[in-house]
Amino acid sequence: MKEVDNMSKHYAAPEEILYHVGFSAQQLQGATVAVLPGDPGRVEPLAKALGSDASFIASHREYTSWLTKISDTPVLVCSTGMGGPSVAICLEELARMGIKKLIRFGTTGTIQEKVNLGDIIVDKAAVRLDGTSQHYAPLEFPAVASFEVTTALVMAAKNAGALYHLGIAASSDTFWPGQERYDSFTGYVPRRFRGTMQEWQALGVLNYEMETSALFVTSQALGLEAGAVCGVVVKRTQSESVAPPDVYQRAFGYMVQVTRGAVELLLAADAD
Repeated sequence: MKEVDNMSKHYAAPEEILYHVGFSAQQLQGATVAVLPGDPGRVEPLAKALGSDASFIASHREYTSWLTKISDTPVLVCSTGMGGPSVAICLEELARMGIKKLIRFGTTGTIQEKVNLGDIIVDKAAVRLDGTSQHYAPLEFPAVASFEVTTALVMAAKNAGALYHLGIAASSDTFWPGQERYDSFTGYVPRRFRGTMQEWQALGVLNYEMETSALFVTSQALGLEAGAVCGVVVKRTQSESVAPPDVYQRAFGYMVQVTRGAVELLLAADAD
């Protein structure tokens, strides 16, 4: 029996259309950096806001993809959908097409009073409340961001004058019980999650969301560099309600500046 080399890399042929994302490496025009929003509907406006010559690539399942240019270099913008499983699938196929660095571009709810609606959070690590990351590494393995990508995001946030916070996220597979929300259909939260928000607050966790731990652990397992920037649209110390659209638009504007600035720094570093 042939021994399997678990560390080998399986790159796609340039013209191969990968099953889930629905496009090929050839269509990326040499892009090695990807920006990953969750919502497919945000891909087009984000691609156009980030750079120039934005063009549609494909839309298949939860993965809508556009190509844009930052510093005259192709950059992929591809949605991941919600939750860890679809993030991991996306990363597996992007890695096979030569993507090396990734920035998650998402929305989030803060659990700290010091963080306000419309602020930006750069997550340097995540609490692993998800199941997907456990398929790539044991729970003892940390979910940490790439130092290079995170440093670029922080530098870009400072340059943009954005109201940003650097910290740790709690990444849950569910929107309601895993984030200890009681406004669900039944209002039921299993015993294991009751009181957890207060615990994460005491430990200094800044925000709840649903993708970052899977992103960080899967990226590490695949040899990719990943970071995450999120706009705050819920302040759970005050309300469970999502803020009005103008709050998202304010956060979106800052996030675009931060993401574009970070990509420019990463591309410049790669060119040296």
